[in-house]
Amino acid sequence: MTVNPNDHNTSGKPAGRIRQKNEQAIIKAAEEEFARHGFKGTSMNTIAQNAGLPKANLHYYFTNKLGLYLAVLRNILELWDSAFNNLSVDDDPAEALERYIRAKMEFSRRYPKASRIFAMEVISGGQYLSQYFNQDYLEWFRGRASVFDAWIAAGRMAPVDPMHLIFLLWSSTQHYADFATQICRVKQCSRLTREDFDQAADQLVKIILRGCGLEPVTRT
Repeated sequence: MTVNPNDHNTSGKPAGRIRQKNEQAIIKAAEEEFARHGFKGTSMNTIAQNAGLPKANLHYYFTNKLGLYLAVLRNILELWDSAFNNLSVDDDPAEALERYIRAKMEFSRRYPKASRIFAMEVISGGQYLSQYFNQDYLEWFRGRASVFDAWIAAGRMAPVDPMHLIFLLWSSTQHYADFATQICRVKQCSRLTREDFDQAADQLVKIILRGCGLEPVTRT
């Protein structure tokens, strides 16, 4: 089934700060439940309880579970994309790549459950993401890749395939959210700390930039 990603209640009631606060609480509770139980195993009633709202109130903001699920996916996609939206051929390649890597790592630290929900959705076939991966998204992707092509043509970075570079940027930064359990087993820790994410970001910056023939702006 294909569903519009904007299929949730935007009627404006209740409005203002109360609406924003409640939507944030709902999204957070939904992330917890979807990450733990998946789309099919999650109920609106449980989300409402965890958000501290009556179930009836939940439907002021999201008309159904699918609309809420899509809102969670949309939130994380918009965060990820926003870090790359303004990429320009006039940017310094090393600065732009480092800035993006560190931003994505911060998103992985702050929103690990949303990242895992996205990963599970894609692994299961991306049924509910078909509205996102449309022609507009392909144009967005090609726009990022064209910037790398321009830098390469100008001799500002080593010749690498932009498509695979973008895939590497995505996967390496999201790994620390999606596979935190595996990393913690190796590191023998109970959870990843801010320091762990900062150290990982330092290493990714060094590895990826030097693979592109660039030197990190921040010496690590």
